[in-house]
Amino acid sequence: MSFLPTDEQRAFARSLDAMLSASDTPAAVRAWAGGDPGPGRALWGRLAKAGVFALAVPEAYDGVGPLPVELAHAFFELGRHAVPGPVVETVAAAALLGELARLGEPGPAKRLLPGLASGQWTATLAIAGPEPARRPVPYALDADRADAVLVVRGEELWRAPGHGPVEVSADPARRLARPAPGGELLAEGPAVTAAAGHARRLATLVTAAQSLGVGRALLDRTVVYARQRTQFGSPIGAFQAVKHRLADTLLALEFAGPLVFGAAVTSAEGDVAAAKVAAGEAGYAAARTALQIHGAVGYTEELDLSLWLRKARPLRDAWGDPAACRAAVLGAYS
Repeated sequence: MSFLPTDEQRAFARSLDAMLSASDTPAAVRAWAGGDPGPGRALWGRLAKAGVFALAVPEAYDGVGPLPVELAHAFFELGRHAVPGPVVETVAAAALLGELARLGEPGPAKRLLPGLASGQWTATLAIAGPEPARRPVPYALDADRADAVLVVRGEELWRAPGHGPVEVSADPARRLARPAPGGELLAEGPAVTAAAGHARRLATLVTAAQSLGVGRALLDRTVVYARQRTQFGSPIGAFQAVKHRLADTLLALEFAGPLVFGAAVTSAEGDVAAAKVAAGEAGYAAARTALQIHGAVGYTEELDLSLWLRKARPLRDAWGDPAACRAAVLGAYS
């Protein structure tokens, strides 16, 4: 089994990188966090035209997917450029609706998937545990900005009528709110539970890819800074302690990469969980390295580095924190 990208996948990743490099994503992130979704929605439209969301939508509903490997490459670039918004949740919602249709419940897919594929709509998704009456519905990312707030409660899929108060997040561009109760019941039965599991796996996979991209961006910026910043007449990158820290960070990211793209090939529960642990921890370690080497300047919000620093920890814990993913790996292979 080969995990190497094809020429088409490399070209797709390069095209996304070029588009996002020309899009001033730091300004879009700051605007999104500050309450102005306009630049972020414009960026969303460009991603849709590039086909990012169509990768998660079956061809029968105006998509080109499902293509998990291409999605992993796309979300690596989205992480590397710190793209804001519920991008993970939108493709997870698309995966849920597509799987529901495959299992014999095509109604919600017909209504929602063409709009998600085209970028006309955004969605967010919250999946409650198996006993929804005894535990609160989880937070949904950017529920205040999404056109469709989807909630899985046990064997029921609902379209929520709104959301509760937006809560403070470690990353100001990740706006969290609990979906409001009630709304429209879209589907119910065992197929909902099965489709939710499928959606959760894809969300975990692309979040791992996003974490990997965030980590790579942090490392690249830190290497540039270590070459420019001088102490005692020499660049700090010449000091052995700094070299070793950067090398350890690179090694962790390089180790996580094949796990992420290998999991995209297999889509196996244990592989996806292992990839999420490795990529999430590597991205968070890259953030700690970046902050240590940049020193006090790394804390300043004016420095673009802070936009990636604040994403690493939330992404590490989103859609499966390290403890939950390690448990999933043990459950899958023990």
